[in-house]
Amino acid sequence: MTTSPNRTGNHDRPFLSLHAAVVLLAALLIGLVVGGLSRLGGVPTPLAVLAGLGAAGAAVPVLHGLIR
Repeated sequence: MTTSPNRTGNHDRPFLSLHAAVVLLAALLIGLVVGGLSRLGGVPTPLAVLAGLGAAGAAVPVLHGLIR
């Protein structure tokens, strides 16, 4: 069975590479842990969300360099 090319002429390629998926999932996990621990520590919810987002954003370039 052959696959038909899409509009651009390329065959089915993944939207994200395996490397990008692993980096983003690990950053998401780090952000959830930091945000959850912040909330459990008594930080108001909006600030805990910001802490989690900041940690996830900071983790992406670090993980990109570590995971090759």
